Amino acid sequence: MAKILIIEDEEPIRRVLKRILLEENEHFSIEQAEDGEKGLTSLLADDYDLILCDIKMPNKDGLEVLRAAKNKGVLTPFIMLTGHGNIQTAVEAMKIGAYDFIPKPPDLNRLLISVRNALESKNLVVENVTLKKRIAKAYQMIGTSKGLEGVKEMIDKVAPTQARVLITGPNGTGKELVAHQIHQKSERNKQPLIEVNCAAIPSELIESELFGHVKGSFTSAVKDRKGKFETAHNGTLFLDEIGDLSLSAQAKVLRALQENKIQRVGSDKDVTVDVRILAATNKNLQNEIAEGRFREDLYHRLAVIVIKVPALKDRLEDIPLLCEHFIDQIAKKDGLTVKSIKPAALKKLQDYPWTGNIRELRNVIERLMILGDNPITKQNIEQFASK
Repeated sequence: MAKILIIEDEEPIRRVLKRILLEENEHFSIEQAEDGEKGLTSLLADDYDLILCDIKMPNKDGLEVLRAAKNKGVLTPFIMLTGHGNIQTAVEAMKIGAYDFIPKPPDLNRLLISVRNALESKNLVVENVTLKKRIAKAYQMIGTSKGLEGVKEMIDKVAPTQARVLITGPNGTGKELVAHQIHQKSERNKQPLIEVNCAAIPSELIESELFGHVKGSFTSAVKDRKGKFETAHNGTLFLDEIGDLSLSAQAKVLRALQENKIQRVGSDKDVTVDVRILAATNKNLQNEIAEGRFREDLYHRLAVIVIKVPALKDRLEDIPLLCEHFIDQIAKKDGLTVKSIKPAALKKLQDYPWTGNIRELRNVIERLMILGDNPITKQNIEQFASK
């Protein structure tokens, strides 16, 4: 049942709006406020699915109510109503965040269509916010070690800028988490973060994957296709395992970074792109340059800022927090009982070599959640950690 708040200083108009809404859907829950101050108090104290708000009112006008609500993070859509409407007022209301703007007396059909669409929009907004929170939680960085705190500080400094970032570290250390944190804390976070694993795509297909292609450019090119650079336009492109990129593709990536332009495979037409590049590698790119496998000029384009993610063996004090996090995560995902870990078992985990880093630790915790005792013992670690 949708809950709607009408903020309107004229009682006859409130009565008419309520009647119209209940004729549309008798299950609507309608509340009313006779001025802007009371309306703002109500909408901040309760959750509504839609707000119909007059512009010209005593105490606070509708634009002040709208602005205050948006500043407080209220997601509820506003439909603004006024008998003094003009284009300038409408534009100002929409800039602040109004869903729609309807002159008084309202056209019945337009009002009902706007109400239906606004209620659908509320559901999409809430779903989007929930999804973003879930994604943010999935990519949070767990730990308080000095090495990890240094990484977090670097992220906070570089994220608001447009600087390119090269993220280095062994496999399984969480380089993709760093990329997601940078994107989420950047001004581009409302646009997509597009990921490309350069090691997972065959060398003959990587250029098409990155830059797209035109129909007929090769045997399986049955239609035009955008590449990841175009898909990430105005957002962020994360090139994971950049050290595995072919020299041919490296040359084209370099041109894209230099000129902010790409060409689809099979086309000579330039496409302008605005993309922030984050790259990651587990290789020593200086060695790769010396061996002729990586372009030095591309390295310097990518490595404006270098963030080194520490191996798990260099942040052993984070293992208890990581275990707690993974236990809770796996229990929720698989419907398992949350288990505790005995101190001797934690000590055993901290003595383990962890060549696979955090990825290996998570796999071990999942194994222990399924096969280990509760609480997890030192013997469980000896039995299952090396499998």
